[in-house]
Amino acid sequence: MIYRDATAADLPAMVAIYAHHVLTGTGTFEEVPPDAAEMAARMSRVQGQGWGWLVAEDEGEVKGYGYYAQIRDRSAYRCSAEDSIYVRDDVRGQGVGKGLVAALLQHAEGTGFRQMFAVIGDSENVGSIGLHLSLGFRQVGVLRAAGVKFGRWLDVVYMQRAIGVGDRAPA
Repeated sequence: MIYRDATAADLPAMVAIYAHHVLTGTGTFEEVPPDAAEMAARMSRVQGQGWGWLVAEDEGEVKGYGYYAQIRDRSAYRCSAEDSIYVRDDVRGQGVGKGLVAALLQHAEGTGFRQMFAVIGDSENVGSIGLHLSLGFRQVGVLRAAGVKFGRWLDVVYMQRAIGVGDRAPA
């Protein structure tokens, strides 16, 4: 598996992967899949800041993608990022997501981030929660009934992991 910077050529695969998650899953609270132009704009905003938007590629095929961005716009959040990952449905559970998060953590450390947060849709999303736990994240909070999708209330699980020296040294 190769983890590399995403390019415009990856957009069709990323749009398809994300559309599947939007239409069938609760890991994202979007209910209408964005088109290629919107995905390109999102990727451009993230990469334009020097942050990571990566794809997992195997045998020339995009198996998943992930990115991180500063968790909030205000300047005091400059050392804290949020990750997002989406894996093709037919390869879930095969380590693609774990590899993506590991690559994002390494990339984020290189750009000066000290904390990574995962904001996971649906407290029943045991795959994403378990993946993050396996990489040293810990649960730091739950927003109960924060969203409604597919006719049911959904929680949001917050997880956190220090990157590099984390808060053990001055920012």
